[in-house]
Amino acid sequence: MNLFIWPVLALVGGICLLVFSADKFVDGAAATAKRLGLPALLIGMLVIGFGSSMPEMVISALSSWQGKPGLALGNAFGSNITNIALILGVTAILSPIAVCSSVLNRELPYLAAISLLLAVLLYFDASLDRLDGVILILIFLALVIWSIYTGLNTEKDQLAQVVEQELSEPLGLRTAILYTVFGLIFLVISSQILVWGGTEIARLFGISDLVIGLTIVAIGTSLPELAACIAAVKKNEHDLAIGNVIGSNMFNSTIVLGITGSISPTLLEPDILTRDMPVMLILTAALFAMCYSFKGPGKGNINRLEGSILIAAYLAYNASIVYQTI
Repeated sequence: MNLFIWPVLALVGGICLLVFSADKFVDGAAATAKRLGLPALLIGMLVIGFGSSMPEMVISALSSWQGKPGLALGNAFGSNITNIALILGVTAILSPIAVCSSVLNRELPYLAAISLLLAVLLYFDASLDRLDGVILILIFLALVIWSIYTGLNTEKDQLAQVVEQELSEPLGLRTAILYTVFGLIFLVISSQILVWGGTEIARLFGISDLVIGLTIVAIGTSLPELAACIAAVKKNEHDLAIGNVIGSNMFNSTIVLGITGSISPTLLEPDILTRDMPVMLILTAALFAMCYSFKGPGKGNINRLEGSILIAAYLAYNASIVYQTI
């Protein structure tokens, strides 16, 4: 019994500490950027959009370094699926989501293109090798450059207005730096605890690291996005909620998987190619269809019915994992 209790406590405690440290890290980084005079749009796209996926990056780096790429892959794919199906589904049921930002309307095709490129790389040789990792990291760097350019050269955008409102009273610079530094330190510590707990549970129950990564770890690392989306919708800041998910999924599909492939090249389990990748691509296409507007920003939205369909898809996906595992 004791062999089972400690991994469970590590998993639950790791997730709780992870959510807390991720929240403090993003708050501190956003406030620091604001105090240093960076444009609100740049803060929204880089710090908030990408920063909320720091847990996935740290966990994937640690698990890959420790020779557990299945956990890293499951975390990346599972987080992307959870972000769209569960987080946006729950958020849309609470309050239908409208996309007003022109920047987000431009980001959606990028997310779709990155997802398709990722599928081509992985299906080509059924592996995630170092060349794939380098390609994905280079794509991430291109995204960062594009985000900086857009943030510095776009004067008026709905996302910028939302971020400006959100950071109207930022933390003091010293407090913001402390939040950022200690948030990052505890992100690493909590990720290490979570990885140990997850792999021990997988070993004790005889299931793969991939399954733990797709389910428990993916939900745990996506909790910061869920909290951010619910808080944003309560304040009628819909663009921040969508931007959070789009930025996080682009982050997971590029730098998170890029780090995994660079540190620990691996052959892919068949389930990734036959189950997880297709589900991620379908959900990404659904997000594009619901939120992208050919008539310009302000026309795309996720209503309550679509939110219910997304949650149903998430439950069906997890039921299939449980059924196959059993």
